[in-house]
Amino acid sequence: MPLSKVSSENRSKTVVRFTAPIVLAALCVGVLILGLLYWSGREVDRIARERDRAVVSLVLSQAVERVAHAQESSTVWDEAVRQVRKAPLDMAWMDLNLGIWFQGYAGIDEVYILDPRDRPIYAMRGSKRTRPESYIAVEDVADPLVVRLRATRTIQKRNNARSAMLSPGQGDLAVVRGRPAIISLKPIVSDSGQLPQVPGTEAVHIGVVYLDDSVFTRVGRQYGLNDAHYAIAPDSDTRTRSAALQDRKGGTIGYLVWKPFAPGSQVMAALGPMLALVLLLSTGVIYVLASRLARRTIDLEESRLHAQHRAMHDELTGLGNRAMFEQRLDEALSRARRHKSLLALLYIDLDRFKQVNDTLGHPAGDALIRQVARRLIAEVRGYDLVARLGGDEFAILISEPEDRVAVEHICARVVAALERPFDLSGSQAFIGASVGVALAPEHGVDRTELIRKADIALYKAKNEGRSRFLFFTPSMDVDVRSREESYRELRLALADCDQQLRVHYQPIYAMDDGRMVGVEALLRWQHPEQGLVGPADFIRSAEESGLIEVVGEWVLRRAIRDARAWPGLRVAVNVSPIQLRSRKFVETVSQVLAENGVSPERLELEMTETALMAASGDVARSLSELRRLGVACALDDFGTGYSSLSHIRDFAVDRIKIDRSFVNAVATVPGAALVEAIVSLARANGLRLTAEGVEEQEQYAFLKRVGCHEVQGYLLSRPVPAGEVSSLLQGSRRAAKGISMQAAPPL
Repeated sequence: MPLSKVSSENRSKTVVRFTAPIVLAALCVGVLILGLLYWSGREVDRIARERDRAVVSLVLSQAVERVAHAQESSTVWDEAVRQVRKAPLDMAWMDLNLGIWFQGYAGIDEVYILDPRDRPIYAMRGSKRTRPESYIAVEDVADPLVVRLRATRTIQKRNNARSAMLSPGQGDLAVVRGRPAIISLKPIVSDSGQLPQVPGTEAVHIGVVYLDDSVFTRVGRQYGLNDAHYAIAPDSDTRTRSAALQDRKGGTIGYLVWKPFAPGSQVMAALGPMLALVLLLSTGVIYVLASRLARRTIDLEESRLHAQHRAMHDELTGLGNRAMFEQRLDEALSRARRHKSLLALLYIDLDRFKQVNDTLGHPAGDALIRQVARRLIAEVRGYDLVARLGGDEFAILISEPEDRVAVEHICARVVAALERPFDLSGSQAFIGASVGVALAPEHGVDRTELIRKADIALYKAKNEGRSRFLFFTPSMDVDVRSREESYRELRLALADCDQQLRVHYQPIYAMDDGRMVGVEALLRWQHPEQGLVGPADFIRSAEESGLIEVVGEWVLRRAIRDARAWPGLRVAVNVSPIQLRSRKFVETVSQVLAENGVSPERLELEMTETALMAASGDVARSLSELRRLGVACALDDFGTGYSSLSHIRDFAVDRIKIDRSFVNAVATVPGAALVEAIVSLARANGLRLTAEGVEEQEQYAFLKRVGCHEVQGYLLSRPVPAGEVSSLLQGSRRAAKGISMQAAPPL
């Protein structure tokens, strides 16, 4: 009996010892599985919540931008600028293009238009035109944005924007009429740039889109935000999430509330009741379930990483975008400051890219951009950054180059790489690139300052002939400031043209009898400090600042008005391609001639050969209409540009003017042969010839011998004020008997 009891006790102990570790192991495995399941579910839910928050942030920022893009469909338009200037307004046109039309096109609930003095002149609400005074309901929100807009001079593009804005704008979230809304402001500006507008004085288009439940429902359906809706305060329900809708000042106007997608919780809820069975099946089943959860976790993480990658990279090329560029530049500058190392910033702008895009189409342009990106990457080290800033602009960040010479070698390789032909669907395209370079710490260690100086160097490189690289120098900064000062002074001068601008006239003489047959109008600027300034010193500034049309029209009017005192004398006026591209130019010429009673046959418009060849089809049409009026066209500085006979025929010019550089070379055999060839070309095509810059008797004799029709230059007369032309005209007969005058000193 005692023995049997011992044996029984031993069996029991053996069973316990054997089963206890198994039970304990099973419990540990169960706890581990439960812990892993719980952790994985919470991690998946966390990533899902982060994804939802990122989506909400992206949706809110893009919503304002979408409204702004929709406004640009009608606010960047010459006709819109003209219509809002009318008095009274054409309300039917306003409804159809700037008001009611936006309700159906972009879902804009209210539209207001302010004139340059910020007074409401048009209002639309609920698909119906209403009184402009109803703007009072939104003016508290809109007026600060109007002030910011009028102070804005550049187009600000968000880092995550899919396409570039065409005009500046301001937008915000606000409470309007007690409802959350997007309010977006856009100036009504010219799409061609041909309508003069002083920045900050444009009419303003204001769009209001109410963020009602239908908007949030649509957003939720599109981005996977369940039961998305608006609430004044965050929901106390722990099963929901909310994001504050904040205006630009940080004020909260409400909350976007939604039920977060919780895949981890859903999985755990589904597997809970079956957990006991799962533990009994096999390790393989456990592995499959864990793998399934792992895959879902990885998928969500990859989705987040992909969204982050898109936010920092250019979709077309895969290069870093402006956001990544600025972030990496800040980091590199911080390292350069700590380690006192060298850093090079290259700003790159493609030359002639627009011609390729216009000629071969946008798909070819995109292919070209991708090829450019590959070539740039091939020319730098793996850890250097190549970024696409937008359009045809790129940037390269060279970290810790050996020295300045190493940077020069990289720049030279980049320029050479982009000069090689590009194969675009069987066609070869030739572009090139201009590169501006700034170095840290030599040119600064502040991101904004370094970018500014690289951009200045790029501008200088483009102006010096393109397809080259230039390092920033302090003199460039001086040039920029000088150019800005020149712009300012020129604008002041144009405020009263008659006070500071002068027109002098250089006589043109016939070679056969020495008569004065015409004059060329030459602009002078009577600068308050610098005295009389020639056009070479400020015409380019006028073109860059958009003032050339004002200057050109003033010269045209003054020359034709002065011509009334010289009956029968031809007046030549230089014009810019920018003027000829204007649809109103021909009308202006006709009107000025009629007002002054001057025959069109007495007017001759001159344009440089290079500018004429680079001009658009609008220029050719304008020239054709001018010729039908009877106005003549002359090709100035012939021989310095394309010198193509086909171009002369295409534009049907009446006269070519031999450039002074060729006249100065007639004393040499090659120079004389070249001028003779030009004269033969002109005569063969029935064109009249005028030689410029004749300063020596020998030059005059040679030109007369080869058959040039007319001459002008200091040998005959320097440019003179209008009051002296009449006396020169009276004495022109004496010039026919032989030229013995001394060359006048240069101006």
